[in-house]
Amino acid sequence: MVDDDSPDRTWALAEQLQPKLPMLTVLRRQGDRGLATAVVYGWQRAQGEILGVIDGDLQHPPETLLALIQTMQAGADLAVASRNVSGGGVSDWSVWRRLGSRGAQLLGLLILPEVLGRVSDPMSGYFMVRRSRLDLPSLQPRGYKILLEVIAKGQIRQIREVGFIFRERSQGESKVTAREYWHYLQHLCSLRLQRWESARFLKFVGAGATGVIVDSVVLYLLHDPSRLGWPLLLSKFIAAEVAILNNFVFNEFWTFGDLARGSQRRYWPRRFLKFNLICSLGIFLNLLILSLLVEGLKLHYLPSNWVAIAVVTLWNFWLNRKLTWVG
Repeated sequence: MVDDDSPDRTWALAEQLQPKLPMLTVLRRQGDRGLATAVVYGWQRAQGEILGVIDGDLQHPPETLLALIQTMQAGADLAVASRNVSGGGVSDWSVWRRLGSRGAQLLGLLILPEVLGRVSDPMSGYFMVRRSRLDLPSLQPRGYKILLEVIAKGQIRQIREVGFIFRERSQGESKVTAREYWHYLQHLCSLRLQRWESARFLKFVGAGATGVIVDSVVLYLLHDPSRLGWPLLLSKFIAAEVAILNNFVFNEFWTFGDLARGSQRRYWPRRFLKFNLICSLGIFLNLLILSLLVEGLKLHYLPSNWVAIAVVTLWNFWLNRKLTWVG
């Protein structure tokens, strides 16, 4: 039982139970904070081959542990308690909390589909995993989503899921805050970059920066009253398309030049159509994220816009790497 020096002295109550429960170890952390780091701290001091995590506030029903351990004994490398399979669900969540949870899951699928796509409930904090499938020193989780780190860095082959009902806590405050969503986004981006070709991604960002300049110049020339004075929306549409063409040329010959050489060069029209479609979808994703952060989480619109731009940049790079310039 790991406790970050709770002011309600939960750790002290746990220590009082130790004479009756000799298998119980109580670890009181007085400097560090954070659920995910607490989990790793506990795992490093545990003795068993099967590791697990469960919240201490009864939001995770303890009886589900029996189904999880049976799943592990049947040969699974990772057994996840899921809200999104048969027998699973949530209790009394508000509409915004449901949207926030689903939005966070969608965001993860966009940035790390090969990780989050392996389970129905990647946001779960209730699971068991084999110690032999993890390199504990390599785990560097942020916030409270330790499952992301386990799937991304562990040698996980067989995953099974067990349904459970996520309960509301009777006392205390939820960990789900705007700060935790920010940590979650940082964690996603960190894992994504660790699994990518960093040099190629930096080139992609550089190409995008030139597109911002091209977009601004064309918009000015078309819309400004001292120039052509065209309507704003028409001017912006043309400016965006010119910027997309500019970005495509940079990416075709520079960022992904090694993947578009030789016999692949003649397929550039097909690649341009894919690139254009992905970038267009990215615009709608940008608006969706911006709306969720500003209207749902009540964050300031400027940092929310920066977050949206960062996510869409990752989206554009990953999808274009997988669908447009394949190799």
